Amino acid sequence: MRETYKSLVAAVAAQVTELFPWDIVEMQEAGKEFLFLDVRCPSEFQVMHIDGSLDVPRGILEVACDYGYEETEPELVEARERNIVVICRSGNRSILAAHTMQLMDYKHVYSLKTGLRGWSDYELPLVFSNGKKVPIETADKYFETILSTEQLGPQ
Repeated sequence: MRETYKSLVAAVAAQVTELFPWDIVEMQEAGKEFLFLDVRCPSEFQVMHIDGSLDVPRGILEVACDYGYEETEPELVEARERNIVVICRSGNRSILAAHTMQLMDYKHVYSLKTGLRGWSDYELPLVFSNGKKVPIETADKYFETILSTEQLGPQ
């Protein structure tokens, strides 16, 4: 039987610490600082994101985490001892990315459980690419799952 996206995520999920949005808020209120790493595609990031988050698509994550590449992100390379919350839309890509970062010797890396969907559901702030706050209703609409018949696959 072949691996699927869900099975790949499930295979490493137990090795990654996940934080709910409210966990992050509580930790921040207690003084803990985080680097928010958004691993969605650039087009997704441009629509809306957590203010101040770093945009490093999952497709270039490994080279962004090391020096010597055009995609190198110095802030990320030097963050191996920082608290990092990896973010995606629903919390699955972030599990895969956080696991990869652990293999690359990042010490305090977490996945945002529920992803930006849950962040929005908890009514935490998101911003557009111009820095303006995203209305909750706009975020809710954006994070709805809409699949075409072809995307559903054979029935």
